Amino acid sequence: MWMYLGLLAALFLGLHNLCKKHALQGNEVFPVLLGTISAGFILIVPFYVGSIWYPDYMLKIGFYITDITWKTHGFIVIKSMIMASSWILAYQALKHLPITIVTPIRSAGPFFTFIGALIIYQERPSYLQWIGFILIITSVLLYSRIGKKEGIHFKKNKWIYAIIGATFLGASSGLYDKFLIQNLALNPQTLQFWFCFYTVLVLFVILSLTWFPFAAKRKVFKWRWSIPAVGILLQTADYFYFKALQDPEALILLLSAIKRSQILIAVVAGGVIFKEQNKRKKLVPLFGILIGVFLILFS
Repeated sequence: MWMYLGLLAALFLGLHNLCKKHALQGNEVFPVLLGTISAGFILIVPFYVGSIWYPDYMLKIGFYITDITWKTHGFIVIKSMIMASSWILAYQALKHLPITIVTPIRSAGPFFTFIGALIIYQERPSYLQWIGFILIITSVLLYSRIGKKEGIHFKKNKWIYAIIGATFLGASSGLYDKFLIQNLALNPQTLQFWFCFYTVLVLFVILSLTWFPFAAKRKVFKWRWSIPAVGILLQTADYFYFKALQDPEALILLLSAIKRSQILIAVVAGGVIFKEQNKRKKLVPLFGILIGVFLILFS
């Protein structure tokens, strides 16, 4: 069951990436990021209010937000700081790079998760899983060659380093999620509520220094429907992902790889919607990544 929940998470993540590219066009990263996370937070607030006033009903429908200790709050703050850093780097990169380049690089996330799962959680992949991961990484390297034809030189472009950094931080957060869900026994909605709460605080402090005081920056900001859509789709994807992690048999190594199937939406639909170049050539490494994900699922 947890694999199917992982595929649902991948579906909503793919749609989330398309909306994110649309939201960032002509906009600064920080206000868009604050808008998306705030929208996701507002989506979850009714569950928190309901858990205070109608706890029995919220327990019955499976959306009760539990009380947690200050120590657990500290662990969630750490996650918020990791993901805020990852999103800032990822949004900056997505603003300056084609989505058909950014998304496949993000697909290298399972490689970092793979190493962490081996070392931290002692997960042991089969030979088919090894082949799947090698295919994924090799396919991502092929994208770097295609990127040069679009004037994107991977060694010289700072936004490439930004998306690589975002990918590493995102993978670290994924490993941390397993600790939060399984070791601390947090349910998905509790983790999502407090994670969004602290992330909004972090971003609000950043914007108070870099954006709110400057009227010229505020005037050029363009509100789009895709800004709240990004937050809502992300929270939906995270819910299915965290539900999958609640299963004691769930392997973070495999879940991370399954989530990468989101690139099918980003590369195919994104290439059509945003009219990006070399779409046909990008299908070759795309299939390499999909075959890698299939091998992991099949194993």
